[in-house]
Amino acid sequence: MVMRKTELILQEVQKAVVGKDEQAKKILMTMLAKGHVLLEDIPGVGKTMMAAAFAKAMQLETKRIQFTVDVLPSDVVGFSMIDAKSGELQFHKGAVFCNIFLADEINRTSSKTQAALLEVMEEGQVTIDGYTQKVPSPFTVIATQNPFGSAGTQLLPESQLDRFTICLHMGYPTQEEEVEILKRKQTPASYEVQPVISACDMLEMQKECEQVYIHEHLLIYIVELLNATRNHASIYQGASPRAGISLVNMAKASAYLNGRDYVVPKDIVYVFQDVIAHRIHIKQDNGNIQKKTQILNEILLSITPPKAEKSK
Repeated sequence: MVMRKTELILQEVQKAVVGKDEQAKKILMTMLAKGHVLLEDIPGVGKTMMAAAFAKAMQLETKRIQFTVDVLPSDVVGFSMIDAKSGELQFHKGAVFCNIFLADEINRTSSKTQAALLEVMEEGQVTIDGYTQKVPSPFTVIATQNPFGSAGTQLLPESQLDRFTICLHMGYPTQEEEVEILKRKQTPASYEVQPVISACDMLEMQKECEQVYIHEHLLIYIVELLNATRNHASIYQGASPRAGISLVNMAKASAYLNGRDYVVPKDIVYVFQDVIAHRIHIKQDNGNIQKKTQILNEILLSITPPKAEKSK
């Protein structure tokens, strides 16, 4: 029954986004893992549409901010002001008080506004003038950003990137997929996304995902992979301990989505690139930047994974 719910979610998302089944699957896994998603690519390849489709399919409260240079931190998290009648300080909620917060083109706003998301992404709460309030559960940030170097963009700080569980790239559609996109635009009502689960359903699935078993041998394997990023000759900043936590949670979500109650090595390998690539920084080698994917593949090949363990 639970697997049927996940299939229904993906089916609805696929109505809106053509040919990005792997990306959709990994976004769902991130939500099951209580994480946050960064979608990075050029404009017009469906980043915002993907995020909006998940929001509609899950019948969750969704809010969206189109980030620009004039968006303030108070627009995101809220602000306090004196009530004229009572004379008391009242807190006015910002856009993050929802289940899915869509931060569109997050790298077009100021660093100060970007930093307003740090607490809520890590702790699920907002603190303004000493007043702390939890955001609703479930809570996920789905942020989109254009490649650095596009007009009006600036790099996200390290602390911000590290709070995104995964970073995905959409890529161009194939010729067949692009024809299908154009066909669907002729009859948009036929492909309207319908809600198939509630917030309670998602909370229940998140709880079940947490209970997926991962053997200590696999935890050791994950730590070995992390250490390899820290000691690799071509990497000057390796993955953080938070990256290891994200890798564990995403591996559990992979197992859960595949109908298992235990993690196997292929779950870790499947999400390794998406969890780690945006967290590391590579050196120049003879004036050429090595591709992160190549380096991370080297690391995966250099460490032998343990055998799968079903139980304690």
